[in-house]
Amino acid sequence: NQILKIMVTIVNNEQYDFHPDAGNSYSVGWKVLKTSFVELLVVSIVFMVLSGPIGTVQWKVDSFGWFLAPLVLFAITYGIFVAGPIQYGTKWVFLKAVRGERIEVRDVFVVFQRNYWNAVIANIVVGIIVGMGFVMLIVPGIIFACRLAFVPYLVVDREMDVMDALRVSWDMTKGYGGQIFLMGLLTVPVVILGLICLGVGVVVSVMWISTAFAVIYHAVAKKDGIPELQYPPR
Repeated sequence: NQILKIMVTIVNNEQYDFHPDAGNSYSVGWKVLKTSFVELLVVSIVFMVLSGPIGTVQWKVDSFGWFLAPLVLFAITYGIFVAGPIQYGTKWVFLKAVRGERIEVRDVFVVFQRNYWNAVIANIVVGIIVGMGFVMLIVPGIIFACRLAFVPYLVVDREMDVMDALRVSWDMTKGYGGQIFLMGLLTVPVVILGLICLGVGVVVSVMWISTAFAVIYHAVAKKDGIPELQYPPR
């Protein structure tokens, strides 16, 4: 059972390396998390607090009243133009931790200073593509989610525009889609483990997952490089 083998790799915490596979990504991610735990915890708390307003869209249909429409509209707008970019910035912070760079809380907001509109549009476009994929018998949605997993890092770290980030992520994840899918499956036992730890461990679980995904992006970029952008002659 491949998933079981990966879980054993995580528990054994094998030698630190950046080989791009699910087991090493979680193993290395755990080591990175332990090294930068306080900084990443603060960043995660800031992200959770700033993402709070989008929770207002979780109202049940039977309890929704017309008077709540402005609140829901605000939540949707906030999610698109504030929470989404902050999520991209937070992913970049975890990537910095993987690379051993200094982390500051203000790094979460770096996207507002660099490539903001591409982050906003990319978040919307990826959401639509993956959502349409899930409508198409689920499997295409899983494929799109795996192949576009690197878009946030490319938009913020490499300051790519939306189309470039989509193309490069698709190219970079070629041959690694299965490993990224396994990483997604492993989020379930990781979160359950956090729930077992009095519920508080869920925060640590989410941090571990975020670090692991930053690791596999960094590992692929380090092993295969970032594909050069090819533009047609004008």
